[in-house]
This record gives sequence, C-alpha cells and structure tokens, in this order.
Amino acid sequence: MMRAAVYHGPGDVRVENIPAPEPGPGEVLVKVGTVGICGSDAAEYVHPHLILTSQDGTPDVVVLGHEFAGEIVGLGPGVSSDLLGQPVACGAGISCGNCVMCVPGRTNLCLSYHTLGFHRDGGMAEYVTAPMSICVPLGERGLSMDTAALAQPMAIAVHARARGRVREQQVVLILGVGGIGSFLTYACVASGAQVWVADIADDRLALARALGATQVIDSRTTEPATALADAGVRAETVFEVSGSAAGLDAALRAAHPGVRLVAVGVQKAPHEARFAEWTLSEYDVLGTVAHVCATDLPEAIDLLAGRTQAWNDIAPRVFPLEDLVEEGLAPLGAGKSHQIKTLFDPAAAALRAADHTRR
Repeated sequence: MMRAAVYHGPGDVRVENIPAPEPGPGEVLVKVGTVGICGSDAAEYVHPHLILTSQDGTPDVVVLGHEFAGEIVGLGPGVSSDLLGQPVACGAGISCGNCVMCVPGRTNLCLSYHTLGFHRDGGMAEYVTAPMSICVPLGERGLSMDTAALAQPMAIAVHARARGRVREQQVVLILGVGGIGSFLTYACVASGAQVWVADIADDRLALARALGATQVIDSRTTEPATALADAGVRAETVFEVSGSAAGLDAALRAAHPGVRLVAVGVQKAPHEARFAEWTLSEYDVLGTVAHVCATDLPEAIDLLAGRTQAWNDIAPRVFPLEDLVEEGLAPLGAGKSHQIKTLFDPAAAALRAADHTRR
C-alpha cells in the first residue's frame, strides 16, 4: 500500500492509502521524491477539463501529479536492469510514437496524447509507474529531487522558447512572470537573448531580475510598448504568458510588423481577433502546448543544473500531501499562490525547507 492524493471530482481531493502500482512492459516503477503542481492542476480541482468523465458526467478517479522526480525502484518487462536505482525526472506526457504528428517529432501533438496525473495515475503518491521513454536519468548533473521536480515545467518553457525561435541578442518581451513565465525568462536569458519582462507584482519583477532579465517593466504604471519604444528597441518575439485579456492586448500593442507572437497562457475568454491588422503586419501568431519529451526535457534538466544560484526563489518550501488543497490547489486556483512553484513530498509528515543543493 502507499499514500496518494486522489482526485474524486471538483473540490474533492483526498489523501488515501491505495495499492502500489506494478510496472507494465516498457515501464518503470518510480519512488517519488518530489512532485509539483501548476495551474492545470488547480483548474482541474475546480472543474474537470483534462480529467476524463463518463457519459453521466462523473469524473474519473485519478492520482494527481504530472511534475515529479524520483528513483527507479522497479522494472517492467523490456526495461534494462542498468536503470534500477537511477534518479529520473519524468515528462508525464505519453505519445504513441507512430501517428502523423509523432513521426516528424511533434509528440506533444500526438493523436492519442495523454498525461500522467490527469488521464492515468500520476506522481502525487509514494510510487508511480511511467513509460521509461518519458523518464530522463539525471546522470552526473547532481540535481536534488526538489530541483529535478522542476524539470517538467522548465521543459514547457524550453518548448515555448523554441516556438518563438529565440536566439542570441534577439530582443524578447515576456508578459507575466508566474511559474512558466519565470522558467521562460531563465531559458531565454540562457540563449543569450535580451529579455524584457513585464508584470504587475513587485516580487515577480524582482524574481525576473534575479533570473537575468535585461529590463523589467511594471505594467501597472508603464505600458510595455511604450517602455520598448522609449528605449529604442523592438521585440522580435513577444510571449504572452499571463493568459489574461489585458496581457494579450498589451502583447498586441507591443507588436510590430513581422513580430512572432507566442500565446503561452491559455486565454479564459474569447478575444476579438483583428485579422486584418495581423495580415497586413505579417504577424506570426503561434500557439505552444506541453513539450517534446525527447528533446525539451533533457535540455530543461541541463538548464536547471546550469544555474549558479539555487532555485529557492522559485520553490522555497516542500509540503506533505495533507497540505495539497490548503497550500496548493486552493490558493493557486484563486491566484494567491504562496510561492512560484509549490512542491510536495509524498513521504513527508510535515513542512520542510526545499533542498536545491547540488549533489
């Protein structure tokens, strides 16, 4: 038996003792070290969208958790015995590898794409099974479990950066410094770009500076388009990460002919699209979703390992499973999260400080 945070429906997540899973062919059994949550988890807690429902509208019962790292402690048929005992980060998204999207490498758009933590049991538990194909050994990088649990959201940022074709010395504007916005800031800085970041919160602007942003903009007092114009620079790529209508409007006002506008945040309401303006200005308007595990996740792990400063400014504390709703899902869903990334330790009995030291 093992402890797990089990989703039973909107507003109903319980820490329960359930049977530990057994790995199937090509799978590994992972003893979870640390697991995080994101806005998608909070959204599912309020109203299921990704979690499957039956014909009568009843949601599936599923163990949450798609951002996790741990140690391989069991092997399914066909998995090399050399992997036993390896620490890994998991990408969570499962693709078939054979469909029209997988063959050219766009596995995040697989026709049968499904995710641990939403469509099958995830890592908000002491143990989880996962295909070895979506687990990346940490190797000699020396990451702690708390840092490695940040790899999946960092991979989301790596994929968004690729969609924006960010390169050295390019001017980039990022609107919104939440979880993905923070990782995207760091990833773009690591590419050598000149990264301008806009937000409405002082602590998040300070975080953007710590992550290496070239310039920060307080959107409460300064229009991002004006700040760029006053400095005599034009953003070649604009990332809208907040998912708010105001953020998208600000992104469009900062756009100039030929800009790449990458919609990272999911807009919660319809937005009037000014297609004539987009056409005449030849905008590239791009979406981005999930990540390509084979390429984005290893790079995400390298980025996490490459930061000189520890990641305590992103995730300073780690909670026990019993605090998942009160300290995680509820405040995140209300837009009042206590930290950029909220982490949980399935084996912990009490709150502890995060360990982001290198091994």
